[in-house]
This record gives sequence, C-alpha cells and structure tokens, in this order.
Amino acid sequence: MIKINLLPFRIARKKENIRRQVSIFFLSIVTIFLVLTWYTLGIDQKIIETKTQIIQVKAQIALYKERANRVTEIKKKLKVLGDKLKIVSSLEKHRNEQLLLLEDLSDKVVPERMWIESLKADSADVILRGIAFDNPTIADFMKNLETSTLFSSIDLKQAKSQKFKDSIMLKSFELRCAKKEIEAGKENTSKKRK
Repeated sequence: MIKINLLPFRIARKKENIRRQVSIFFLSIVTIFLVLTWYTLGIDQKIIETKTQIIQVKAQIALYKERANRVTEIKKKLKVLGDKLKIVSSLEKHRNEQLLLLEDLSDKVVPERMWIESLKADSADVILRGIAFDNPTIADFMKNLETSTLFSSIDLKQAKSQKFKDSIMLKSFELRCAKKEIEAGKENTSKKRK
C-alpha cells in the first residue's frame, strides 16, 4: 500500500491562508487609510472653501457697513437740511408779519389822543404799551383792534393814571393781543403797497 504524507500540503495550505489573511488585513488597513485620507482632504477642502466664503462675506459686510455709514451720514445731513428748510419757510412765511402788524396798528391808533410806547411780539401774542389821554380813548383803541384781521382777542392787562410834566394826568396802558394766522393774500397786498 502506498502511503501519502499530507502534512506538508496542510502546512502549505495553512501558510497560504495566513498569508492571505495578512494580505487582506494589510490591504484593509491601506484601504481604510486611503479612505480616511480622501475624507480628510475633502473636509480640508470644505474648510478652505468656508474660510474663503467667510473672508468674502466679511469684505461684503465691510463694504455694506461703509455704505450704511454713508447712508446714515446722508440721512443726518438731510435732517439738518430739512430743519433748515423749515426755518427758511417759517422765516419766509413770517417775513412781512411785523410790517403788516405795524401797518395795521397805525390804522387802529386813535389819532392825536394816544401813542404807542412799545410793541413786543412773539409767535402767539403781541404786547402793546402806550399812553392815552383817557379811558374812552383806550376803549376806542381796543374796539379798533377787535376789528383787525390780525388779532383774535384783546385783553387789557393794566391801565393806570400817571403824571407827566408835573401837571398833566395821562393813562398808561398795557394790552395783550392774541395773533391770528396771517393769510397769504394779506401778505401779497402788503408787498404791492411797497
């Protein structure tokens, strides 16, 4: 009978299996290493792209911030300009107010019986101080002022007797007159008189 020794074949097969498993193990490690390297490079590329986008966004923010500052500056200048235009329009509107006031008062004064010593006008009121010969003259003057289109109410603040030149008794008075809004047509007639 023939005897076959199978031990070397089994040892060779075992060695082949071990070599194959070691090769698969190293090939798996190399594959894992390559996959991890590829994944890391991909993430690095994304990080670089994100950093580039951040730099671009920061540049745009700086540009828009500069523009926003200019817009804010322009808005401030526009507000100042608007305030100046309001002042100019107010001055234009009230330019002839004092002239109209004096013209109207000169028409309302009782001739040769009284005179105005001072006139103080603000945006709402006119305060008149003057001297008259007697109380009926002051009353006539107040009636004349009530017919005026410039005043809405006339109040006598005070009236008192005073001696002038040691023997003449005259009445000094103070009136408060509330102003009405001056109409544009009245201003135009005043300009035509000039």
